[in-house]
Amino acid sequence: MKQTQPAPNGESTESTTATRRRILKGTLGAGATAAAVPSLSGVAAAHFPVEIAIEIQPENAENFIDLSDHEAVTVAVKQSEFINSDGDSETFDPTERAVRYRFGSRLALEDGGGARPIDDGEITEPEDEATDDQSSLVLTFPVDEMGLDGGEETAWLYWERDESGHHGYAGFDSVRVYRGYSSGSGLIEQLRQLLGGEAASSSD
Repeated sequence: MKQTQPAPNGESTESTTATRRRILKGTLGAGATAAAVPSLSGVAAAHFPVEIAIEIQPENAENFIDLSDHEAVTVAVKQSEFINSDGDSETFDPTERAVRYRFGSRLALEDGGGARPIDDGEITEPEDEATDDQSSLVLTFPVDEMGLDGGEETAWLYWERDESGHHGYAGFDSVRVYRGYSSGSGLIEQLRQLLGGEAASSSD
């Protein structure tokens, strides 16, 4: 992850980090969150409550990750509003927060692991300013550090409140994890073509 220098004139690190990000114009799908929250351990639930809306691979509707082929995966972090543990309304704006994220399997994140973003990310603004969509922060994570082994149905993002890494917020999205997805897909397609050819021959 890119190291940031102390901000001059008393500016916050979070503000300095945000201003260095490249702002892009682009289209992201509506925030994707799973319908039900998977069970959490007591530690994860207490220290990283699920409050952040994220979207894995915003330009890939199937959200698939091929562990044998993909080197990196993008995750869009969206603005979220919620009631915090003090009972106050809080807005999580990723464009104004420090870049302290970990992404991967829930098990890896709970053990203090997971992938860190390769840089400070890119801010993507909605193309249609007439909508209520907010700017998102799109981060890129290396696949080989995510702790995924294939077959997972969800992937998780932790944001750490401070450098201790013990507290913060979490978000998750559905995902399809494969190992050797491309080759497997080719075999399936070949089988479909073979069966289709046999069906055509039997109907003649």
